Amino acid sequence: MRRGASGAGQGLGRDRVVDHTAQDFTRDEQSYDAVFDAVGKSTFGHCKRLLKPGGVYLSSDLGPWCQNLLLPLVTPLFRGRKVKFPFPKQDQEMVRCFRDLMEAGEFRPVIDRRYPLEQIVDAHRYVETGQKIGNVVIIVVSPN
Repeated sequence: MRRGASGAGQGLGRDRVVDHTAQDFTRDEQSYDAVFDAVGKSTFGHCKRLLKPGGVYLSSDLGPWCQNLLLPLVTPLFRGRKVKFPFPKQDQEMVRCFRDLMEAGEFRPVIDRRYPLEQIVDAHRYVETGQKIGNVVIIVVSPN
């Protein structure tokens, strides 16, 4: 399940969109194989009841007290719902993989807004609202 405002997330491949400003998505009656908190606005504790047995909670954020680094080690011991934390691999092979995906048109980043460097404060304020749906791009123009 992915969160977002109505009509948002069209390019994210979501099964369902929940307007988190109108309702508490953690009280949803459906259950899911996976919940991906792409912006670090929730916790495993809040989302656990949404997961089917064996379901997985993923987050892009460390979580309170960096719990998402510890929970992937502990939750498999209970043979139930699990936490996975993506540890990014940054090497030449990964760069080539993304290049190939982009050249083939198979990777399309979701860009919410673009700001010139002079408006970086406005961009940061927008990100802090928690309303962004995708990446916020800062445009840096070469002095040449």
